[in-house]
Amino acid sequence: MDLQQMRYVVAVAETNSFTRAAERCLVVQSALSHQIARLERELGARLFERTSRRVRLTPAGAAFLPAARQCLDAAERATAEVAAAVGEVRGRLTVGLIATVAAVDVPGALREFRGRYPHVRINLRVGASDDLAAQVREGSVDLAFLGLPTSAQPQGVAAHELARDRLVAVVAPDHPLAAEPEVDLRRLSSEVFVDLPAGTAGRLQSDQAFAAAGLARDVAFEVTTVDSLMARLVAQGLAVALLPAAYAPQLTGLATVEITDAPYRVEHVVWSRDGRTPAATAFLAVLGVTPA
Repeated sequence: MDLQQMRYVVAVAETNSFTRAAERCLVVQSALSHQIARLERELGARLFERTSRRVRLTPAGAAFLPAARQCLDAAERATAEVAAAVGEVRGRLTVGLIATVAAVDVPGALREFRGRYPHVRINLRVGASDDLAAQVREGSVDLAFLGLPTSAQPQGVAAHELARDRLVAVVAPDHPLAAEPEVDLRRLSSEVFVDLPAGTAGRLQSDQAFAAAGLARDVAFEVTTVDSLMARLVAQGLAVALLPAAYAPQLTGLATVEITDAPYRVEHVVWSRDGRTPAATAFLAVLGVTPA
């Protein structure tokens, strides 16, 4: 059994195709199939069910896949550590970020990072703060940018606070509030809202602010991430959104209104407590963050 065989198994499992897996691995299909068949003989079990229409993992293949991925990750990390020992940064950097990150110019930071370390491959994952923090704890993400209410702290990870930002109301240009210089939560409570799902970190600061003021609000629309869909709902006059002041200007064609008793959110960058890859340490340095 060798790492190349494991790479082939992972590629077939992820593409559900020997042909596409061979293309990904830059090898002819017959060679890939031969190596997987050889591995199956060594293991004494079939890893894939092959039919004329599809390829899928057998129960043995499903059991083998996580361990194969761990071995490949460990090998890649070992290579990166050796490179770091001789003054090079290589390997892979997986960065998670919320859609509304505003404390850091992430593309700008990545441009600087790539200029210094061109041999590092970079993966970006956009998601919710809770999910990203869990992925950092699991080790599938090297570091992540989170947005949390002031009442919460990142759990189970090392963290550095980047910035605090108030929320503003985002409305359609022809909304009655668009002409107002400011508004309070009581006035906003009569509006219909679009927000992230209940219970998520990105929504919690808003829910807590209305609850603390003894107010209820109608969240008629829930979206899984802050993207163009939320902006389109607001632009159509279907709802009002509460978003960080530093991020809101990116939504062109909409009006923002200051909130006198606005809730705040805190942006953090987080990484694993159990150790950092050389690439993660280098990226934190680009951000000006020195881990304790």
